[in-house]
Amino acid sequence: MLAGLLYSFARPGHTKAMSTPTSSHAPESCRLNKFLAQAGVCSRRKADTYIAAGRVQVNGSLVTQLGVQVHPGQDEVRVDGRVVELPEAQSAGHDYILLHKPVQVVTTAKDPQGRRTVLDLLPSQTFTRRIFPVGRLDFMSEGLLLLTSDGELANRLTHPRWHVEKVYEVTLREAVTEEHMRQMSSGMRLSEGEQLAPVDVQRRKTAADTSSLELTLHQGVNRQIRRMCRDLGLTILRLKRIRQGPVRLGKLPQGHWRHLTATEITTLKKRLGL
Repeated sequence: MLAGLLYSFARPGHTKAMSTPTSSHAPESCRLNKFLAQAGVCSRRKADTYIAAGRVQVNGSLVTQLGVQVHPGQDEVRVDGRVVELPEAQSAGHDYILLHKPVQVVTTAKDPQGRRTVLDLLPSQTFTRRIFPVGRLDFMSEGLLLLTSDGELANRLTHPRWHVEKVYEVTLREAVTEEHMRQMSSGMRLSEGEQLAPVDVQRRKTAADTSSLELTLHQGVNRQIRRMCRDLGLTILRLKRIRQGPVRLGKLPQGHWRHLTATEITTLKKRLGL
């Protein structure tokens, strides 16, 4: 049901008298625009535009009034006729976020140099708990970055025992030879002395003046790809993470974010033994 109004919505095919919920066990309500933002449909401001335009229904009834309250898990919300739901884990209290990090953004909560951080790209009022980035993506790299309020999941994602593979697209200035690929795929020893695990290497479509590779890493070594390419005499022009375990960046634009789907959360937790 909807709270905070002089009327309430009935589910399709049912009638319901106007009333205010009195049960102390009723699900916690939230504003409809916040619900749509948390479900990853759009921002809160854009959600208000959708509501005012008559694109949103709650329990089969059109909603055009701003400020309406809904009960996640109890009320049926539709946008343009399609049902919208929160990821199960989010409604249970944690947030799981995928951000397309742009270059020149720091993967930290605060930066002493005053540079823009990944948290500056997220509307903090949208999330139920304090979120933080899982691992790092360096200043000049871009792509998929996970953020969460779930400390146990974050710990396992960054722990060597539970390491989940990460996949990167790498654009290079020089031509990549078969010997370069052989060294990467056989397990290099870095100039600092660190022995690396083998890397899965695939050629991607190459432009006339650049080379492109897809690299899959199976261990968490700091700045591994940049250090590998340095030792091989290759110059990185662009480094983009496109997948972490079952979670893919897809076509999410730079600087944008979304909630993980319930399927992504379930699959990721299964990989981590949670």
